[in-house]
Amino acid sequence: MTGYKGHGVYSVIIGTGSSMPEKVLTNFDLEKIVDTNNEWILQRTGIRERRLAGEGESLVTFGERASRSALADAGLEPEDLDMIIVGTQSPDMVVPSAACLLQGRLGARNARAFDVTAGCTGWLYGMVVADTFIKVNPHFKILVVGAEIISSRVDWEDRATCVLFGDGAGAAIITGSDKRRGILSTCIEADGAEWEALCVIGGGSMHPPTHEMVDKRLQFIRMEGNKVFKLAVPNMERVAWDVMADAGVSPDQIDWIVPHQANLRILEAVVDRLGIPVEKVIITLDKYGNTSTASIPVALNEAVGDGRIKKGDLVLMMSFGGGFTWGAILLEW
Repeated sequence: MTGYKGHGVYSVIIGTGSSMPEKVLTNFDLEKIVDTNNEWILQRTGIRERRLAGEGESLVTFGERASRSALADAGLEPEDLDMIIVGTQSPDMVVPSAACLLQGRLGARNARAFDVTAGCTGWLYGMVVADTFIKVNPHFKILVVGAEIISSRVDWEDRATCVLFGDGAGAAIITGSDKRRGILSTCIEADGAEWEALCVIGGGSMHPPTHEMVDKRLQFIRMEGNKVFKLAVPNMERVAWDVMADAGVSPDQIDWIVPHQANLRILEAVVDRLGIPVEKVIITLDKYGNTSTASIPVALNEAVGDGRIKKGDLVLMMSFGGGFTWGAILLEW
């Protein structure tokens, strides 16, 4: 956990953006594909529809659009960026990184670029990494993107997972400030002991792309939903308490929670344990599904854009993802 009392440098978000596919896949559409129905999906997930990338669209397609939107919001040009960090688990290629491809598309020739792979917690991990750089280089302007074409990892014959996921991208730009606002505390953690409960086994060096790997459907997401729930809720709750305690903030002072949009039942369970009303939770999963690393920056951009999140608001962001990884960030907008 990292708190910032006494450091004198704070990371502030100066621009946000997002980009979602136009193609919509509703629960009623899924009824025609797999053995499921609208009521079953809604009851267990809170999802009504999700967005899927169309033909010719890639992760960098949406990452670029979200990034250009964030740059415009911040009043910056691509050449002003010092670093690009992309959180993703569905990059367009193994090599080069999504961040390097994005840097090239943007023309951000002065930016260092690399990816962070931390499951659905990838964007939040990326923000913590960026925040650490800002402490050393307060003048840096760092673009942190969460982007997924997670539909490419979905087994459309597995109703337990195919109903959950959607594609898209969100972005934020941070820089340094000497005023006590912006990121007040962060906490990121991991535990690889339970990795098999949420994984994509195929496609790496252990199970490289082969006909046998494809025949065994190892390239798709595998998930034990009940185990994920039991791991996600207490760990997200604990890191939320940790960052609030570190910043000297109580739950009743939190204005908004912007969580990873995994499952409505998970979100409700976590905020109930924290004693924070669900009305303070920014929810987008009903229309976008679980967009993995993109979910927090997309929700943040929408809540800032429509005026819900305002200057001075205390915002708690938290996530949980495969690995397993989890974390929280507390910031003053």
